[in-house]
Amino acid sequence: MGRLILIRHGQSIWNLQNRFTGWIDVSLSLKGVEEARQAATLLAEQHIDLAFTSALLRAQDTLYEILKQNHHCHQYLRVHESDCDWYEHFSPTKGDQEELKIYVSEKLNERYYGDLQGLNKDYARQRFGAEQVHSWRRSYDVPPPNGESLAMTSVRALSYFQSHIVPHLQRGEHVLVSAHGNSLRAIIMHIEQMTPEQILAYELKTGAPHVYDFDGQMQLRNKDILDTLQTA
Repeated sequence: MGRLILIRHGQSIWNLQNRFTGWIDVSLSLKGVEEARQAATLLAEQHIDLAFTSALLRAQDTLYEILKQNHHCHQYLRVHESDCDWYEHFSPTKGDQEELKIYVSEKLNERYYGDLQGLNKDYARQRFGAEQVHSWRRSYDVPPPNGESLAMTSVRALSYFQSHIVPHLQRGEHVLVSAHGNSLRAIIMHIEQMTPEQILAYELKTGAPHVYDFDGQMQLRNKDILDTLQTA
């Protein structure tokens, strides 16, 4: 049975500062590091065959924190999906088969917020009007200036999910994806067959793993949300 573990990165420094982040490559806050460590504790006994993450630091740092504490992951190798073949120019040995591979892709990046990136959300409301900012944030297909709508983000994230992640799940492998609120919403919307209205209202907490189990035909068999509050 294939298992998919989705986790939104821990709180970033711009989450803390109430700013639009998008593709700006900011680090985790101290709280975000702690959230990543708590998620790592929850997933310490989970067997993971391979992992995917975005090209952004906050998602990668969350992933590495999880892998460092995982009792079944003793070594990993990052696969560069660019044209730089020399990254993997080596002769594999038998021991290399035990390495957990990490795939990094911009397709899993957060929604690109365009001209809003870097702005404090309260300031953006003063500048553009509260109703307009609400429309950019909560509409499914209305993009901010020079940015992406959630629908546009869904196209790239879901396409990557179907082409790169689903085949592993069909083979019964366990896959960990560390990414962002909006790129993960695209995947969750597809898995749970949600409407745009439902996915916009869906609460996706930082650092709370979502665990999905599938059969060989990718039919969802079980869902579980691991929350540190439940284990406190």
